[in-house]
Amino acid sequence: MKICCIGAGYVGGPTMAMIGFKCPDIEVVVVDINEARIAAWNSDKLPIYEPGLLEVVLAARGRNLFFSTDVNKHVGEADIVFVSVNTPTKTRGVGAGKAADLTYWEGAARVIASVSTSSKIIVEKSTVPVKTADAIEKVLRRNCSDPSVQFEILSNPEFLAEGTAIEDLTNPDRILIGGKDTEAGRAAIATLASVYEHWIAKDRILCTNLWSAELSKLTANAMLAQRISSMNSISALCEATGADVQQVSRAIGTDSRIGPKFLNASVGFGGSCFQKDILNLVYICETVGLQSVAEYWHQVILMNDFQKQRFVERVISAMFNTISKKKIAVFGFAFKKDTGDTRETPAIDVCRGLMADGANLCVYDPEVEDKQIYQDLGTEKFEWDHPSPRSAPIPKTAIAISHDAMEAARDAHAICVLTEWDRFKNYDYQAIYDNMVKPAFIFDGRNILDHAKLREIGFIVYALGKPLDPFLQKHYD
Repeated sequence: MKICCIGAGYVGGPTMAMIGFKCPDIEVVVVDINEARIAAWNSDKLPIYEPGLLEVVLAARGRNLFFSTDVNKHVGEADIVFVSVNTPTKTRGVGAGKAADLTYWEGAARVIASVSTSSKIIVEKSTVPVKTADAIEKVLRRNCSDPSVQFEILSNPEFLAEGTAIEDLTNPDRILIGGKDTEAGRAAIATLASVYEHWIAKDRILCTNLWSAELSKLTANAMLAQRISSMNSISALCEATGADVQQVSRAIGTDSRIGPKFLNASVGFGGSCFQKDILNLVYICETVGLQSVAEYWHQVILMNDFQKQRFVERVISAMFNTISKKKIAVFGFAFKKDTGDTRETPAIDVCRGLMADGANLCVYDPEVEDKQIYQDLGTEKFEWDHPSPRSAPIPKTAIAISHDAMEAARDAHAICVLTEWDRFKNYDYQAIYDNMVKPAFIFDGRNILDHAKLREIGFIVYALGKPLDPFLQKHYD
């Protein structure tokens, strides 16, 4: 069996690496037109950072796992073609700001049709709107010149969390495969299932119809984001009443009907999927006349935006209502720990908010490259997932970037913790405090630090969703 994956990004690369690693009898080729990205996959410096990924790639690369720019050759030879291309939010036209742009998916379908001389199973790996398979099937059938070639389309959405993707691929909660309830459709589902059965128990492989699989992906991300926004709304109430959001979270998380996951309040959720998928869900609801349902899910996004703005306003008000020309160290720019991914990271909006009020920022993140920070802070909303046009990066003089946390905090008035990197917990905060301007503030947007110890050192601490620091409480009173 030969498998080809179109798209060597955050989903396609790791997923195919794991299939190659676990299925030595299957040839797996990842193709992409981006030559630099493919070169990186063929090197020891992979284009994405993910714990454990390099070891998996090195174990299979050159044996049965390959990365190539020869799209036509490998797509044409494949029995199964995974499509893992971008489905960005539209920035213009009908549905702008909500609907998914399927330009790249349609382009991939046209390539598949043009080079196919044998029947293939086409697997949706990208997150796509409901009924995408129907549209793609029309493109495939009407652009393939060989009438004997048959295409069976399956939906096989990914449920990976960045930072734990290899663990998620090794031991997933479930593998979801959607297909048609026809003889050919059922055979295609069985074929794809046989790939995953190399290392995943059959009872974890769930089979549904196409539309249910497509909608399940959007719904899963919407539900997870909803839990975060729900706790973030409660964090604001906790601060207003003197409650502790972590104690509330622990109390409700022990309820077996609720469970403890995704109940941590934070400065906001980020990543490539949550906002994009919810907006897509909102648009689908609107197009079928379910306006009330659309508004319900849109509120999850609005609460996320509210939380980021609330954090910025708390920083400004705590620092005597002015941060102009004050140095603020930003600890963490990635949207979560153990990844260098900055897509939709809350740090973008927080940094922009602080810069708009005149702060001098110095950003430190252990995995995010400088050029990515400059680019992200200059990129217009929803353009981050479009290769062109891209907004210009901000000038390098607009912010400072440090590769050392101690230097980032030197002579700073405040530290804002925006990513929950474990290393942030273990810094010598006494030494950091000694080199900061007094009063020295810490705004913990992830609630990962020892706030009592920081206050003993002398810091004025704002911990999200917790009773206000006595200094801040007195200030507001």
